[in-house]
Amino acid sequence: MDKSFPMTTFILSHNLQVQSKDVPPFETQVLADGIVSNSSAIISATVIQHPHWIIELTSNLPPNDMAVELVKSWKQLRSKLGQSADHVILALGGRKDSLAAPGAPLQEGFWGVDVVETHDEEAFLQAINWDALKSNRPEDGVFEISSNN
Repeated sequence: MDKSFPMTTFILSHNLQVQSKDVPPFETQVLADGIVSNSSAIISATVIQHPHWIIELTSNLPPNDMAVELVKSWKQLRSKLGQSADHVILALGGRKDSLAAPGAPLQEGFWGVDVVETHDEEAFLQAINWDALKSNRPEDGVFEISSNN
């Protein structure tokens, strides 16, 4: 782990596109605990009480590496819980580059990360117009990580 990199903070939302009894919605605390227990690089996971954001994660990894670690640990958690993990898990992230309201979970410098579980990665990205969304961002201010990679 690179100790010289500043702490990275992800604020997660979850978009479960898979409709299957084999891929149930997570209980948020189980998800938070599972992400940390399946990753040696994610330092903490704290449940957030918010209508959109669910968990705050921290790591010493750079954002792209942390996103890879998040997708890997998410997939491992599904498997360890005996749930299906044969779908795509996406981590779509954007850095908050503007001031945030006091007390808002997503603060300046943090990353808003939507974790999406889907069977059709391309159709999902087209449906949300991802290419256009990320084209308006600085190159180092956005990432897209897929469990297919």
